Amino acid sequence: MKNFAPTYLQLLVITTNIEVGNYNIVEMYCMNVHAAIAKSHHHDDESTEGSTQEAMETEVKSENGVEVTTPVEEKIQEEKEDQIWRRTERRSFAEGAYIARFEVLSARILPQSEGSNSKKFVLYMIQVRMECNEAELKNENVAAIERRYTELLNLFELLKKDHANLLNEITFPKKKLIGNFSPSLIEERSKAFETFLDYIVTVPALRDSEYFLEFLQGDELKKACALLDERRNEQAVTILENCFKILNKIYLDKSKPVLLLLCRLVAACTSSPIVLASAEQWASLALRRFEHVSDVETLVLYIPLLQTCVSLYNQKGKDSKILEERLEEMGKRGIKIKGTLSLQQTIHTMDPRSETA
Repeated sequence: MKNFAPTYLQLLVITTNIEVGNYNIVEMYCMNVHAAIAKSHHHDDESTEGSTQEAMETEVKSENGVEVTTPVEEKIQEEKEDQIWRRTERRSFAEGAYIARFEVLSARILPQSEGSNSKKFVLYMIQVRMECNEAELKNENVAAIERRYTELLNLFELLKKDHANLLNEITFPKKKLIGNFSPSLIEERSKAFETFLDYIVTVPALRDSEYFLEFLQGDELKKACALLDERRNEQAVTILENCFKILNKIYLDKSKPVLLLLCRLVAACTSSPIVLASAEQWASLALRRFEHVSDVETLVLYIPLLQTCVSLYNQKGKDSKILEERLEEMGKRGIKIKGTLSLQQTIHTMDPRSETA
């Protein structure tokens, strides 16, 4: 359990406002802290694979003193204000099944500024969750992506080009010249998108296509890799964690997309000037997932992963003997373990996304 003892800044906020009689601000602040503590107690197994970001540090000035809020609350409020449509009821799924399902939660218009010369479009917030996962029904460990109509249409057309016979029963919503921003049209399209995406995950040929994988993570990987190029690893890890939650719901634990993304997380956490706090948990998970992996293409990542984990464990003062013995054993089998590419370089070779190598 994390230690939520108040910091000097937090104590200063409380005592200062008590002295001047701003008890409502003190009460609001304490409620935020209690909410954060409560949230930390509701992690399921996937929470060990989740974000380590904490949103309790932002201060907002007001005329009556200092009011403390969180970046997460600000983002939610901003998104609510921008939304032109929002789902009022959660989708109901059949009992007994355990499969990933898609749910369009809301939609908003971009660009938001009236003076912008860019053409406005609707951005759909699409959540991926498991049918029978109670923690996710309570909005814990959820994962979501934002996509435009044109991105979904492009996915449909690419899949239909290669697998026309598998999509005969799917009707994709047609383009509209006017009325694109009406709530009724957005709701109608959202239902069609959910049906389309739900169907994809039930058909291996569609689910395992590069088109679908790129749809799920392409935009996010582009952003994350750009942040890594700028040495902004912590922000990149937040994006990669969301990607992992999505892929981990759709693909097998030891599938190439999941393992490659796990290695991206380990590399991002350990290549930072200061090793990130979540590095060990992602490294441990990656090592567990690679046990008994037989896919030759994926195993290319295993040697640099082991070497990265040895270095990480040594930095943290953790026993790395087992990992070193595993590397030595692989060397005796004739597998090259010296003079190899780093984990980050190996990832770049397998799936180049940026100039980072």
